[in-house]
Amino acid sequence: MDWSDLKVFLAIARGGTLGAAARSLGSTQPTMGRRLRALEGSLGQPLFQRTADGFVLTDEGTTVLARAERMEEEALGLERELAGQSRQVSGFLRLSSSDWFGAHVLSPVLAEFSQAYPNVVVELLTDSRLLSLARREADIVFRIAPFSEPEVISRKLLHVDYGLYIRRGEPQPKAGDGTGARLVTMDEAFGGMPDVAWLKRILPKADIVMRSNNRDVQATLCANGAGLAVLPRPLGDATAALERVDLGETPPGRDTWVGYHRDMKRLARLRALLDLVIERLAR
Repeated sequence: MDWSDLKVFLAIARGGTLGAAARSLGSTQPTMGRRLRALEGSLGQPLFQRTADGFVLTDEGTTVLARAERMEEEALGLERELAGQSRQVSGFLRLSSSDWFGAHVLSPVLAEFSQAYPNVVVELLTDSRLLSLARREADIVFRIAPFSEPEVISRKLLHVDYGLYIRRGEPQPKAGDGTGARLVTMDEAFGGMPDVAWLKRILPKADIVMRSNNRDVQATLCANGAGLAVLPRPLGDATAALERVDLGETPPGRDTWVGYHRDMKRLARLRALLDLVIERLAR
């Protein structure tokens, strides 16, 4: 039996005619008759007596009616339950981003999301490793390079400006070769980053005194007088002990991309979080 044929049967039993059934289901009278004949053929039993006043259930039809109504109630109950789950977003999401981006850009948005969706547990991993979406190491990944994996849905989220900073109140260096200046910069593993190359070009004779792969560590070192540091502006501008240095040229900024596996695109909690992140951050 086809469940859609049973829906036709129920409509005829309740309406008493093919026309009434067709109107209730938004179909046509010939379609109702054809579907009823298909159902009776599959059961090998007549379900209605055709009378001048309409369709009257046979004994077999009465038996089918009781079961079909129970099947209908189960189907409607399933629809209601799924609809309720879609409205009450819940579950677990794992996010991955760089340390400073997670702390200074994502965290305020995640706090807002938690208030709106208290039944979703969000885990934020701040790691320099590129976690795999295909292996479910993360559900949503934020990173500074475009995604090339064919199974990943991604978009550019925002462009982040960078600045050169010094401890507030210290004498600012003048444009030149950087002689006598002290620098806090990325560790050698990240020596190919654009801001590292920019520092070498704009202050070629400055001394590198500290290295770290953590932007928050660089900001703290700079704020304590260790030396100049190139930082993302959402981090540097928010650090009260720092002020920006103007050497006539700004460091190169970076684009941030967000990606998730295509199999996750209908996950309600993921869509809810992405919608909020894009609303608050995309530009």
